[in-house]
Amino acid sequence: MSHRRARLTPFGRWLIVHRVEDLGWPVAHVAAMSGVSRATAHKWLRRFRAEGLSGLEDRSSAPTRRPRALPQQEVARICRARVRTKNGPHRLGPELGHPRSTIYGVLRRNGLSRLDRLDRPTGVPIRRYERERPGELVHLDVKKLGRVPPGGGHRIHGDRTRRGRNIGHDFVHVAVDDHSRLAYVEVLPDERGESAAGFILRTAAHLAEHGIAIERVMTDNAKCYTDSRAFHEALEVIGAAHRRTRSYRPQTNGKAERFIQTLLKEWAYDRAYPNNAARLRRLPKIVETYNHRRPHTALGGLPPISRVSTT
Repeated sequence: MSHRRARLTPFGRWLIVHRVEDLGWPVAHVAAMSGVSRATAHKWLRRFRAEGLSGLEDRSSAPTRRPRALPQQEVARICRARVRTKNGPHRLGPELGHPRSTIYGVLRRNGLSRLDRLDRPTGVPIRRYERERPGELVHLDVKKLGRVPPGGGHRIHGDRTRRGRNIGHDFVHVAVDDHSRLAYVEVLPDERGESAAGFILRTAAHLAEHGIAIERVMTDNAKCYTDSRAFHEALEVIGAAHRRTRSYRPQTNGKAERFIQTLLKEWAYDRAYPNNAARLRRLPKIVETYNHRRPHTALGGLPPISRVSTT
């Protein structure tokens, strides 16, 4: 495709040929009318005479020969080093004996320039998926979170000995709909099967308010999900099947894992809280913002609720 300031398009080139070949106008006169040099007009005439109308189309600017191009063996070596070490151009350059710019170009052309596109443990490009409709799959997970001591912890006082020892933990249970990314969160005192069972029942009721019926639930292999009779009875009540992630593959449940990281960044560790109650009071507002106003990259900059109301 011609660039935005190109003097000639394929149609403009045809006009030059038509005026010279069919109308018999002088090349110099036609070139001046088209705003190009005589050499350019002659170039398109030569191409037309040799190739016909196809010769007037745009061609790739890529060179036909690249004698100084990096050998494919070196390209593969750089890619293997990136996958194995996760290091960037500044470290791979000296290690592999190439300029940083060369390393970066190889990584960019091979889709390895961004670590967030790779599975960190294996270095294999992440295979992303998305269910077709809300409720088809809901991801569950639990985050164990240390409570904030009275008067604030080390984030307020700068004393890392005030890290909430002997005050226990909160267990943040999260549910994320695979298609819409609509989230539901509760903070419970433990992660036992009875707590997980009650959470999935309340999650189903919450999603039902948005017209979503849960068909499948995906969890990791924690005992509160796999060994709990109460949890499986709750799944029977809501009519949902149970899917487990593969062992040592948390990426399978990545939407819940990613949502937990968002909660940690934008809620749990976003500010210095004077006590644990203050942090818990702020959680509903954060979840409401996430569901209704916060732009989601995978949804084209729209919030999760947009996929519920338009489905």
